Amino acid sequence: MKGKFFLKTFGCQMNLNDSERIRGILKELGFSETQDWKEADLILLNTCTVREKPDQKVLSHLGEYRKNERAVIGVCGCLAQRMGEELLKRAPFVKLMFSSYNIHHLPELINRAFAGYRAVEILNEPPEDENELWNYKTVRDNRFCAYVTVIKGCDKFCTYCVVPYTRGRERSRPLESILEEVKYLVDDGVKEIHLLGQNVTAWGKDLGSKHRFSDLLYEVSKVEGVERIRFTTGHPKDITEDVIEAMATLPKICNALHLPFQAGSNRILKLMKREYTKEEYLEKVSLLKERVKGIALSTDVIVGFPTETEEDFEETLEVLREVEFEQVFSFKFSPRPGTPAYSMEGQVPEEVKRSRMARLLELQKSIYSKLSKKYEGQVVEVLVEERKGEEYVGRTTTNKWVSLKSSKDLLGKTVKVKVKKASPFSLEGELI
Repeated sequence: MKGKFFLKTFGCQMNLNDSERIRGILKELGFSETQDWKEADLILLNTCTVREKPDQKVLSHLGEYRKNERAVIGVCGCLAQRMGEELLKRAPFVKLMFSSYNIHHLPELINRAFAGYRAVEILNEPPEDENELWNYKTVRDNRFCAYVTVIKGCDKFCTYCVVPYTRGRERSRPLESILEEVKYLVDDGVKEIHLLGQNVTAWGKDLGSKHRFSDLLYEVSKVEGVERIRFTTGHPKDITEDVIEAMATLPKICNALHLPFQAGSNRILKLMKREYTKEEYLEKVSLLKERVKGIALSTDVIVGFPTETEEDFEETLEVLREVEFEQVFSFKFSPRPGTPAYSMEGQVPEEVKRSRMARLLELQKSIYSKLSKKYEGQVVEVLVEERKGEEYVGRTTTNKWVSLKSSKDLLGKTVKVKVKKASPFSLEGELI
């Protein structure tokens, strides 16, 4: 099959990695990628439904893309899983639809869609052949850093979250399959492996007592050619002492961790069903800072969860002040259909959410400014990922972007850089 495809991705790193796998499938089928949807024969939207805003964006884009009347238009991912037939009623021109459960069925679905049939396959649970997906290689934009999905789904059932309903329960990918992909990626020039999962630190729980996430970290570290390892997203309850020990002792694991706390109030955390208290979270943070040298922490925060009071919100600000996160992803509570929080009493008015969000951002801005200054004058290790003329861009182990100039070819190399100027989200330095 020949033709051009246009792929638009919404959402998290898991969606990005799914899109990389979809690219691999489409290119294996003979398609070539275009960045112009107007010239595409296949337009595919890989969707997110964690918040209401991405839903609206998808529908808006669909309205625009339908102007390409010759293209087969498809929707996949979490919004397709959640809305199903309702989405087809709102966008009847969509001829192809599938979920994250059955990306590997795409070749058959495309054949049906291009034969003139509506190819829709939304499964209610993962199929028995789900692991067939790993037989398809990813096509990446980044030559030196790669995502590797190690677990799908989530068993936590936080009351605000749709993931267990759209991605299903936790299913760990077999260790052999993970290591096989890591070795392939290293042979392809990758230096940094980023392990992914909705709850990545739960890997192995469904595989038997001999498998723990820390065991996976040790195994990936043994692969020759892997220089750096990151992982996202860990649930605070699953950041256990053996995981912290692995981070502290394995030199390939980056000293950066994304650890969502969502809210600082124990009352709100209980309503969210987060399974930890503020004190337990801060205890984990204290242990991480003690054991993992120079660790940089990032987090997620939800503002305006149902019944959140001013006192509850102040406790969230207290956590920000105490931990001093290097990066914060903050969101106003967005009620998602089908979740317990959707129908909870005590919904917080939008204007209150906006006001609290502004205060949170103002506080975090001052923390960013303080933290960025500590990098000035430091010598940091940078894996160089991009080149723009004589300027190179790469990342530190703490996940800070660094720009530097050099006449040498630095692409794919890990170099030492002295930081000359630091801003909240990036650094400028010179090659040593």
